[in-house]
Amino acid sequence: MTESRTTFTLTLFLLTSLLTGCALPSLKDRSQSEAFSQEQTAGTRLGRAVGYEFENHPGLSGIAALQNPLDAFVARALLAEASDRSLDVQYYIWQDDITGKLLLYSLYRAAERGVRVRLLLDDNGIAGMDEWLSALNHHDNVEVRLFNPFVIRSSRALGFLTDFGRLNHRMHNKSFTADNQATIIGGRNVADEYFGVGSGALFSDLDVLAIGPVVDRVSQDFDRYWASESSYPADRLLSAVGDEDLDALETSLAAVEQNAEARRFVAALRNSDFLQELLDQEVSFVWAPVEMVSDDPAKAQGLEEEHGLLSQQLALALGEPEKTVALVSPYFVPGNPGVELFRDLEASGVEVRILTNSLEANDVALVHSGYAKYREALLEAGVELFELRKFRSENEDEHQSSGGMVGSSAASLHAKTFAVDGETLFVGSFNFDPRSANLNTELGFLIKSPELADALESAFPEQVRLAAYEVILGEDGELRWLEFNGSETIEHHHEPNVGAFKRALVYLFSLLPVEPLL
Repeated sequence: MTESRTTFTLTLFLLTSLLTGCALPSLKDRSQSEAFSQEQTAGTRLGRAVGYEFENHPGLSGIAALQNPLDAFVARALLAEASDRSLDVQYYIWQDDITGKLLLYSLYRAAERGVRVRLLLDDNGIAGMDEWLSALNHHDNVEVRLFNPFVIRSSRALGFLTDFGRLNHRMHNKSFTADNQATIIGGRNVADEYFGVGSGALFSDLDVLAIGPVVDRVSQDFDRYWASESSYPADRLLSAVGDEDLDALETSLAAVEQNAEARRFVAALRNSDFLQELLDQEVSFVWAPVEMVSDDPAKAQGLEEEHGLLSQQLALALGEPEKTVALVSPYFVPGNPGVELFRDLEASGVEVRILTNSLEANDVALVHSGYAKYREALLEAGVELFELRKFRSENEDEHQSSGGMVGSSAASLHAKTFAVDGETLFVGSFNFDPRSANLNTELGFLIKSPELADALESAFPEQVRLAAYEVILGEDGELRWLEFNGSETIEHHHEPNVGAFKRALVYLFSLLPVEPLL
């Protein structure tokens, strides 16, 4: 009897501790800060470099596409090196791996030079990073905040079980802004697979480097996320550290540069002319009107009104397409409303082309199940549908160094972009799925540039056709996958290069009532 009472008391104590321990810390007396204005940073190296360009292109922003993964890494690291006053960095995922540590080291070195560093990370994408971030946050010139954090640090799964309604909302935004003069936004997170490291599946992605007025809008948006009710100072959630931990961080991060894989990136930084070309005004930018669109951070608390949603902003900004829509989305779950939208567009004479991942290339089979059920309806509506193949190569350097919209060997599509009427291009973090539309916060640019929009649209007839399966309906009404290899066309009667078990699993997933979460 005594043993039973002891067990009951212990269980009750543990449950009570678990539930009461899930309370978020107070935000009282949280520090306040804002981005430096572009006028305040006009005298920095970046400010002097881009100021001349502003004068020549009043009201326009300069855009340079970053498709190659190595270029995308180098651009971020060198922006950190070029910063003189501030770095405002916001990401959904930042991993404890080679590129994650190298870029963390670039932030540390900037802080050592006196640069103010504000690092805002979604807490769901930083597994294993607590000690690194706590030590970095100890630096006098660095402040780290965690967005919509897990109170239970040891197990995110346990956190989801106890607080799913809140934690199911995530900050999916990605931006890297130096001195409020240059910024990088797009689809890439900070992790090896986004920058071409390793022999596993890599992501084919797209970012843009921007200068001009739109950078200030990104900085203002960063400020509202930084000051939102979902952003918590790291030191209120992570273990306390001291000066010795910061010293250990510097030693550990410096040692990463000696890693065999890291040396490729270090060499690329040393050999790159990007920074000097940027400072010498030699980088080739496309100058265009650029509109930033983003969700209100209140969306993470389920408080955002419909007119504040990024999806609504896109609809209002784009109006009614008249000729063409070319859409690239790695996680594509249109739902019945999306199918109806594309059906109406096709009926009005608009040519719609869509590129997403095939099942063999998709890194989330559950999401593929949410998409697969709509393929027939899309094709019946007249949509041209393409699914990226997962290429395999014996040549490791080939997949690590290649770029382009549809990427490389062993690639999974991760770019989120679309073009409308050959006039406007969207680049950002927004997927065409319920999670991006209703749950996660997102960020992107609408770029009114025929040059950039046409580059995406013109990729479909040749580049996409050779890198993807074209999905069609056969004469019997069944799905077919056409694989184009030069002069040869191979017709597949089921999901190519995927076993029966995985196909059956995707079918079973499609029966689950989880589409709103995808």
